[in-house]
Amino acid sequence: MGTPLLARSGRDAHLTEAGEILARHATSILARLTAAEEEVAAIAGLHAGCVRLVSFLSGTSTVIPPALAALRAARPEVEVTLSEATPPRAIGMLRDGDCDIALAFRYPELPGTSPGAPGAHPEVPGTEEEDADWNGLAAHPLLTDRLVGLLPEGHHLAGAAKLELADLAGDTWILGCASCRRHVVKVCQSTGFTPRMDLTTDDYPTVIGLVGAGMGVSVLPELALSSLPSGTVRRVPIVPTIQREVVALTLPAYESVPAVRLMLQHLKSAARLAGQALDGTSLPPR
Repeated sequence: MGTPLLARSGRDAHLTEAGEILARHATSILARLTAAEEEVAAIAGLHAGCVRLVSFLSGTSTVIPPALAALRAARPEVEVTLSEATPPRAIGMLRDGDCDIALAFRYPELPGTSPGAPGAHPEVPGTEEEDADWNGLAAHPLLTDRLVGLLPEGHHLAGAAKLELADLAGDTWILGCASCRRHVVKVCQSTGFTPRMDLTTDDYPTVIGLVGAGMGVSVLPELALSSLPSGTVRRVPIVPTIQREVVALTLPAYESVPAVRLMLQHLKSAARLAGQALDGTSLPPR
């Protein structure tokens, strides 16, 4: 680079100002190199490419399977790897070059509920600003996913046509992944109460099982419920509607890679079908 990038101090070393600038650009530089290698290889017919996917749990069980099946049917020579991670970790993996496409979601910001605000629930960290940090990434919208209330069969509101979160202020709550948990608590606090959370788990079937056993109530995304039995719980629509935006994120340089571009197309098609299934669900079913 024509200038020192590292400076030594005893046994330690630190980046110079020039080194820090280069480090900031490293991700995009590596992404462009990878994209160039993939494009050239595809044109030359050397290999069909590989797509590394990372997704949150409910996306892995609903959107990912039909998308992978369609890709394999169209291009069986394309290799795909899959791992699970929720935002912001998935976004960090994408920025660090550990995956090519990350399925992620985010909730709309609520006025007056900035991270660390007074009254914030102690079990819900206020340091997840990365959830909304999609700057510099290519975001491909997939679907919007509504939240629904889950109640035990014997709950006094189990037969309600709809409910507000404040209706459950006196109940014990069971909540899922940290990102959803954070947003639900913020919404509850905006209506005047902080939910009592005795049980939390990232495993959606466990949430449903605990609610079915009468251990409390919950709020989960519809996408997490689309492929799970719920014979012992009642799903009740929430008003006003709470929803999250689900997208496929990639680095701009990767959009020109043939295998990545094809995978994005199949993810969008699978998401359309999943969204139509959600819109067609009658609530509240058993």
